Parts: sequence; C-alpha cells; structure tokens
Amino acid sequence: MEKKCLDCGDILRGRTDKKFCSDQCRNNYNNRLNRDSNNFVRNVHGLLRKNRRILSDFYSEGKLKVHKDALFALGYNFSFFTHVIETSQGNVFHFCFEYGYCETGEDFIELRLNSQYIEYQ
Repeated sequence: MEKKCLDCGDILRGRTDKKFCSDQCRNNYNNRLNRDSNNFVRNVHGLLRKNRRILSDFYSEGKLKVHKDALFALGYNFSFFTHVIETSQGNVFHFCFEYGYCETGEDFIELRLNSQYIEYQ
C-alpha cells in the first residue's frame, strides 16, 4: 500500500514513516492546522502594538496628562493591556508593555513609563 502526502496527496517515496513529500507541504499542513489560534494571537498582538504606539507618541511629545477622548480618537482600545500595577497609594496603572496610564478623574489619564516607576506592590 502506497502512503500519500498529508498535504498534497502525492505518493511518498523514501522512509516508511514519512508523512509529507516536502518541507513546503509540511509547513502548509501545519499552518492550516494552526490558522485559527495564530490569527487570534496575531490580532491581539496587533491591538497591543497599536495601543503601545499611541501611548508612546503622547509620551514622546512630553504629554503626561491626556484626555481619554484623545486616545479614543486615535483608536486606543482600553480593553487590551499587558499588565496592571497597583501602587501603595492605591493608584492603578494599566500598562501596554513599558507605557502605562492611570485614570485621574474628569476623564483624564496620567501617562507613565514603567522604568520610571519602581515602586510595585
């Protein structure tokens, strides 16, 4: 009985435990299997990178206090962040990689760079 490639269906020659006729077929097969989970991770990572870029742009302009609407206007998604740090004073900072923010009231947020804020709890 002849074995066939799991991706393209060509007849396999060589080792008896061979599953694919080429590296390309092996890659195609595995990429097709992992497509859904890879797309989810890719989309979330894209959102995190966008959030980081928006915070980075404001921070590099020297703006340390920004209205939330300015972030919304640029497409910032407040549901996606990498980690949360609560200070001993009770302030909660949401970080997107090294850039973070804390809500200060009246719809303003305070921007902070993670390397500048050492006091973690």
